Amino acid sequence: MCDFDRQYNQLMGLVNDYLYNLLVQMERYPVIIYDSIEYSLFAGGKRLRPIILLSTHSLLEGNIEESMPLAGGLEMIHTYSLIHDDLPAMDNDDYRRGIPTNHKKFGEGIAILAGDALLNLAYETMLENALLYQDRLVRHIGAINTIAQAAGIRGMIGGQVVDLENEGKRVTDVTLKYIHDHKTGSLFMASILAGISLEDPPEYISRALQEYGRSLGLAFQVVDDILDVTGNYKELGKITGRDRDKGKATYVDKYGLDGSRSIVKELYERAVDQLAIFGSRGKFLGELASFIINRHN
Repeated sequence: MCDFDRQYNQLMGLVNDYLYNLLVQMERYPVIIYDSIEYSLFAGGKRLRPIILLSTHSLLEGNIEESMPLAGGLEMIHTYSLIHDDLPAMDNDDYRRGIPTNHKKFGEGIAILAGDALLNLAYETMLENALLYQDRLVRHIGAINTIAQAAGIRGMIGGQVVDLENEGKRVTDVTLKYIHDHKTGSLFMASILAGISLEDPPEYISRALQEYGRSLGLAFQVVDDILDVTGNYKELGKITGRDRDKGKATYVDKYGLDGSRSIVKELYERAVDQLAIFGSRGKFLGELASFIINRHN
């Protein structure tokens, strides 16, 4: 196992342990809502967003025990978004990560409530943690506010709305980039900005990390567009070709496969270039970028 795999698996294990311990301590009533939450939260996610948050905070010489609840909260928000995104009123997907989607397992009502519960639990968790750091409370509130904005109408939800509005339409380059930057890229940016908020680094470091996050978030979604065309159920754990069937605005539709791959390469190089100022300390984030753009699911 290479150093990257070892470090990645260690961070993913820490995130999984944190989320598991958080839920196991709670009163499990009504039982079905906890079963529904756990079903999606532990369905095999890569924990990319919390790992980016923890890695950024560590790179800025922060203590990841302090930022772990923020990382866990971010993953809960991401999971809630997937549950709702799969619903019949949205993407109407039957499978996610190789298993039936939450609403197929528990019904639409419970799936909606499980998503709502995860969103609220995320903020409960992050705010309770912030109160433990009274001397750094303003920084924690800033980090939480960053995550809230990224998940809201100025971020992920705004991107989802524009995505829905433009199904079956030809979109401009600006609209396509808006959808991808907000629907997907906003939570990647929040992963970076939360660490920045906690440690308040010099402006040039902040700018470099933000450009890394911005480029990586867009690259992630362009790769998703590519995989929806080139991937298969066995690799992705979900039915492919749905974007094309629903007439969704994608980079592949706009630029073709080769053009989209060129865009991913350019975004990857831009992201990695930002890490040069950190020297060897930025190696993990650089390798993480490579892992993200070369993934098959």
